[in-house]
Formats: sequence, structure tokens, C-alpha cells
Amino acid sequence: MTPTRLRVLVAAAVICAAIGWGLAQIVYAWNGRLLPVTWLAPAALWLLAAAVAYWTWTSRPRLQRRPGTRPLPPVVAARSAALAMAASRIGAVVGGFYAGIAVAMLSHLVTETGSVTFWAATAAALGCAALVAAGLWLEHVCRLPLDPPGPSGGTPAG
Repeated sequence: MTPTRLRVLVAAAVICAAIGWGLAQIVYAWNGRLLPVTWLAPAALWLLAAAVAYWTWTSRPRLQRRPGTRPLPPVVAARSAALAMAASRIGAVVGGFYAGIAVAMLSHLVTETGSVTFWAATAAALGCAALVAAGLWLEHVCRLPLDPPGPSGGTPAG
């Protein structure tokens, strides 16, 4: 697996922001209603970001094989790396979508529904940013160290 590139996450977020903005505009044009965003969405996203960050914080000493800790089994480390990549990518996609909805609600801030939707979508987008950060941190922690060079300067014979 190759490390996650920041430009891929930014591109996904921008594309999904355009989709979220467009969907909010379409719903308003067709139905005359604002696209609702409940407070359950940001709560779930912040909880997920906290869970990934907690897993990273508790797994880090085990992955670094610090004294007094049991090493993490290789299959768990591989699954943690997959979780990290999924968290950063999903966070970018969903965060972009909610950011697009928040931008669409800027012209409706004078209404109560527009204001509530704006703040809920903004909180959800920030929760997704926290999820991306936690995912990238876990991915960084899961990277394998490079083998030290052998006595002849090459890779050690195994």
C-alpha cells in the first residue's frame, strides 16, 4: 500500500463539495425547501474521529514495540492501516459534501432552518476534518520502519 496523498484527499473533498452544493441548490429549486442536516450527523462523525484517534493513541506504543507492551499482531496492524486509509478517504468525501451544503446555506442564514442547517453542516465538516487527521495519524503510526543497512552497506542478508 502506498501512503495517502494529500492532493487526492483535497481533490475528493472539492468534488464532493460541488456535489453537496449542487444537491442543496436542486432541492431548494424543486421543492422550495432547504436540505436538512440533523445534529446526529456531526455527533456521529466526531465520535468516529475520536474512536480512530483513541485507537491510534493506544496502538502506537504497541506498534513501536516499546518496553512493557505486547507487540500488535501483524494482521491487526495491517487492518489498522486499512482503517486509517479508509478513515482519511471517507472523511474527505463526506466532509466535502457537508462543506458544500454549508456553503449553499450561506444565503439562507437569515432563516432559522438555514441557520441550523448551516451550523450542523459546518460541525459535520469539521468532524470529518478531525476524522481525516486521525486517519492520517494512524496511517503514519502504522508505517513500517526501514531496515537498517547491513555491514557491507546493503540490505542485511536474511
